[in-house]
Amino acid sequence: MDAALDQPVLVLNRLWQAVNIVGARRAFGLLARGHAQVVHHYEDDFRVFSMLDWIDFSVHNPPIAALESVHTPTRTIRLPRVILLTFFDKLPCKELKLTRNNVFERDKATCQYCARPMPREQLNLDHVIPRDYGGKTTWENIVCSCVRCNTRKANRLPHEAGMRLIRKPVRPKWRPVISLVLGNQQHEVWKDFLDVAYWNVELEE
Repeated sequence: MDAALDQPVLVLNRLWQAVNIVGARRAFGLLARGHAQVVHHYEDDFRVFSMLDWIDFSVHNPPIAALESVHTPTRTIRLPRVILLTFFDKLPCKELKLTRNNVFERDKATCQYCARPMPREQLNLDHVIPRDYGGKTTWENIVCSCVRCNTRKANRLPHEAGMRLIRKPVRPKWRPVISLVLGNQQHEVWKDFLDVAYWNVELEE
Protein backbone atom coordinates (compact mmCIF):
# COMPACT_ATOMS: atom_id res chain seq x y z
CA MET A 1 0.00 0.00 0.00
CA ASP A 2 2.81 2.43 0.83
CA ALA A 3 4.30 2.04 -2.66
CA ALA A 4 0.92 2.78 -4.23
CA LEU A 5 0.49 5.89 -2.09
CA ASP A 6 3.80 7.21 -3.41
CA GLN A 7 2.54 7.14 -6.99
CA PRO A 8 2.45 10.60 -8.65
CA VAL A 9 -0.84 12.41 -9.23
CA LEU A 10 -1.23 15.45 -11.46
CA VAL A 11 -3.00 18.39 -9.84
CA LEU A 12 -5.13 20.82 -11.87
CA ASN A 13 -6.49 24.12 -10.64
CA ARG A 14 -10.21 24.71 -11.06
CA LEU A 15 -9.52 26.19 -14.51
CA TRP A 16 -8.13 22.78 -15.54
CA GLN A 17 -4.54 24.04 -15.70
CA ALA A 18 -1.74 21.82 -14.36
CA VAL A 19 -0.18 23.35 -11.24
CA ASN A 20 1.58 20.57 -9.35
CA ILE A 21 2.38 16.89 -8.93
CA VAL A 22 1.78 15.27 -5.54
CA GLY A 23 1.91 11.77 -4.14
CA ALA A 24 -1.28 9.72 -4.03
CA ARG A 25 -1.33 9.99 -0.23
CA ARG A 26 -1.58 13.79 -0.46
CA ALA A 27 -4.14 13.50 -3.27
CA PHE A 28 -6.41 11.28 -1.17
CA GLY A 29 -6.14 13.80 1.67
CA LEU A 30 -7.36 16.58 -0.61
CA LEU A 31 -10.18 14.39 -1.88
CA ALA A 32 -11.28 13.37 1.61
CA ARG A 33 -11.49 17.02 2.72
CA GLY A 34 -13.51 17.99 -0.33
CA HIS A 35 -10.73 20.21 -1.67
CA ALA A 36 -10.40 18.23 -4.90
CA GLN A 37 -12.19 15.85 -7.25
CA VAL A 38 -10.87 13.01 -9.37
CA VAL A 39 -10.57 13.58 -13.13
CA HIS A 40 -10.77 10.28 -14.99
CA HIS A 41 -10.80 9.50 -18.70
CA TYR A 42 -13.79 7.24 -19.20
CA GLU A 43 -15.72 6.34 -22.35
CA ASP A 44 -13.87 8.87 -24.55
CA ASP A 45 -14.47 11.76 -22.17
CA PHE A 46 -13.19 13.20 -18.90
CA ARG A 47 -15.46 12.66 -15.93
CA VAL A 48 -15.19 14.30 -12.53
CA PHE A 49 -15.79 12.30 -9.33
CA SER A 50 -16.15 13.26 -5.70
CA MET A 51 -14.39 11.02 -3.20
CA LEU A 52 -17.56 8.99 -2.53
CA ASP A 53 -18.35 8.71 -6.23
CA TRP A 54 -14.77 7.58 -6.89
CA ILE A 55 -15.04 4.86 -4.27
CA ASP A 56 -18.26 3.66 -5.89
CA PHE A 57 -16.66 3.80 -9.35
CA SER A 58 -13.73 1.74 -8.02
CA VAL A 59 -16.08 -0.99 -6.83
CA HIS A 60 -17.60 -1.43 -10.28
CA ASN A 61 -14.37 -0.79 -12.24
CA PRO A 62 -11.53 -2.46 -10.33
CA PRO A 63 -8.00 -1.79 -11.57
CA ILE A 64 -5.81 -4.50 -13.06
CA ALA A 65 -2.30 -3.52 -11.96
CA ALA A 66 -1.26 -3.82 -8.32
CA LEU A 67 0.00 -0.24 -8.07
CA GLU A 68 -3.25 1.10 -9.50
CA SER A 69 -5.17 0.85 -6.22
CA VAL A 70 -5.00 1.10 -2.44
CA HIS A 71 -6.68 -1.31 -0.07
CA THR A 72 -8.53 -0.63 3.15
CA PRO A 73 -10.04 -3.29 5.44
CA THR A 74 -13.38 -2.91 3.66
CA ARG A 75 -12.70 -1.79 0.09
CA THR A 76 -10.28 -1.34 -2.79
CA ILE A 77 -9.97 2.18 -4.20
CA ARG A 78 -8.47 3.03 -7.56
CA LEU A 79 -5.55 5.45 -7.56
CA PRO A 80 -6.45 8.75 -9.21
CA ARG A 81 -4.01 9.95 -11.84
CA VAL A 82 -5.39 13.49 -12.09
CA ILE A 83 -7.23 15.57 -9.50
CA LEU A 84 -9.02 18.89 -9.91
CA LEU A 85 -8.83 21.46 -7.12
CA THR A 86 -12.25 22.85 -6.26
CA PHE A 87 -11.18 26.35 -5.14
CA PHE A 88 -7.67 27.19 -6.36
CA ASP A 89 -7.66 29.00 -9.72
CA LYS A 90 -4.16 30.46 -9.88
CA LEU A 91 -0.90 29.30 -11.40
CA PRO A 92 2.38 28.86 -9.53
CA CYS A 93 4.53 31.96 -9.82
CA LYS A 94 7.70 30.71 -11.45
CA GLU A 95 10.43 32.71 -13.14
CA LEU A 96 12.19 31.06 -16.04
CA LYS A 97 15.64 30.24 -14.70
CA LEU A 98 18.85 30.97 -16.54
CA THR A 99 20.47 27.54 -16.75
CA ARG A 100 22.78 25.81 -19.20
CA ASN A 101 20.04 23.53 -20.48
CA ASN A 102 17.54 26.37 -20.82
CA VAL A 103 20.07 28.40 -22.84
CA PHE A 104 20.75 25.35 -25.02
CA GLU A 105 17.00 24.95 -25.47
CA ARG A 106 16.48 28.60 -26.40
CA ASP A 107 19.37 28.51 -28.89
CA LYS A 108 18.34 25.08 -30.20
CA ALA A 109 21.79 23.66 -29.35
CA THR A 110 23.24 25.77 -32.16
CA CYS A 111 26.39 27.89 -32.02
CA GLN A 112 25.22 31.49 -32.18
CA TYR A 113 28.33 32.55 -34.12
CA CYS A 114 28.82 29.89 -36.82
CA ALA A 115 25.20 28.60 -36.85
CA ARG A 116 26.24 24.96 -36.56
CA PRO A 117 23.96 22.67 -34.50
CA MET A 118 26.00 20.44 -32.23
CA PRO A 119 25.62 17.93 -29.40
CA ARG A 120 25.21 19.78 -26.13
CA GLU A 121 28.38 18.31 -24.68
CA GLN A 122 30.31 20.07 -27.46
CA LEU A 123 28.83 23.48 -26.70
CA ASN A 124 29.93 26.18 -24.27
CA LEU A 125 28.19 29.24 -22.92
CA ASP A 126 29.68 32.55 -24.00
CA HIS A 127 29.30 36.01 -22.51
CA VAL A 128 28.69 38.21 -25.58
CA ILE A 129 30.05 41.17 -23.63
CA PRO A 130 32.87 39.61 -21.58
CA ARG A 131 32.74 39.93 -17.82
CA ASP A 132 35.99 41.89 -17.93
CA TYR A 133 34.04 44.48 -19.98
CA GLY A 134 31.27 44.59 -17.41
CA GLY A 135 29.11 41.96 -19.11
CA LYS A 136 26.63 40.21 -16.83
CA THR A 137 25.27 36.68 -16.71
CA THR A 138 21.84 37.44 -18.12
CA TRP A 139 19.60 36.01 -20.83
CA GLU A 140 20.51 38.97 -23.02
CA ASN A 141 24.28 38.37 -22.69
CA ILE A 142 24.64 34.56 -22.73
CA VAL A 143 24.64 32.41 -25.88
CA CYS A 144 25.61 28.93 -27.00
CA SER A 145 28.94 28.72 -28.78
CA CYS A 146 31.01 25.86 -30.10
CA VAL A 147 34.50 25.35 -28.72
CA ARG A 148 36.10 26.67 -31.90
CA CYS A 149 34.15 29.93 -31.91
CA ASN A 150 34.53 30.34 -28.18
CA THR A 151 38.29 30.00 -28.49
CA ARG A 152 38.43 32.40 -31.43
CA LYS A 153 36.39 35.06 -29.67
CA ALA A 154 38.23 34.63 -26.37
CA ASN A 155 37.84 37.57 -23.99
CA ARG A 156 36.75 40.04 -26.68
CA LEU A 157 33.65 41.67 -28.04
CA PRO A 158 32.28 39.92 -31.14
CA HIS A 159 33.26 42.76 -33.51
CA GLU A 160 36.78 42.79 -32.06
CA ALA A 161 37.10 39.14 -33.09
CA GLY A 162 35.53 39.76 -36.49
CA MET A 163 32.44 37.75 -35.51
CA ARG A 164 28.69 38.35 -35.56
CA LEU A 165 25.80 36.78 -33.72
CA ILE A 166 23.25 35.00 -35.88
CA ARG A 167 20.50 36.43 -33.66
CA LYS A 168 20.18 38.75 -30.70
CA PRO A 169 19.87 36.82 -27.41
CA VAL A 170 16.63 37.49 -25.54
CA ARG A 171 14.84 36.18 -22.47
CA PRO A 172 12.45 33.40 -23.55
CA LYS A 173 8.79 34.14 -23.13
CA TRP A 174 7.31 32.30 -20.18
CA ARG A 175 4.20 30.26 -20.83
CA PRO A 176 2.03 29.80 -17.71
CA VAL A 177 2.14 26.01 -17.54
CA ILE A 178 3.65 23.70 -15.00
CA SER A 179 7.31 22.88 -15.59
CA LEU A 180 8.65 19.92 -13.70
CA VAL A 181 11.34 17.30 -13.97
CA LEU A 182 9.30 14.13 -14.41
CA GLY A 183 11.70 11.37 -15.40
CA ASN A 184 9.65 8.27 -16.21
CA GLN A 185 6.69 9.07 -13.99
CA GLN A 186 4.52 10.80 -16.57
CA HIS A 187 1.24 9.01 -17.26
CA GLU A 188 -0.49 8.82 -20.62
CA VAL A 189 -3.60 10.59 -19.33
CA TRP A 190 -1.49 13.62 -18.35
CA LYS A 191 -0.62 14.52 -21.93
CA ASP A 192 -3.84 16.50 -22.35
CA PHE A 193 -2.96 18.75 -19.43
CA LEU A 194 0.79 18.95 -19.17
CA ASP A 195 3.49 20.81 -21.05
CA VAL A 196 6.86 19.58 -19.81
CA ALA A 197 10.08 21.62 -19.63
CA TYR A 198 13.29 20.70 -17.93
CA TRP A 199 15.02 22.75 -15.26
CA ASN A 200 18.53 22.59 -13.89
CA VAL A 201 20.71 24.60 -11.58
CA GLU A 202 20.50 28.34 -12.14
CA LEU A 203 23.62 29.95 -13.57
CA GLU A 204 25.58 32.16 -11.21
CA GLU A 205 26.88 35.64 -11.85
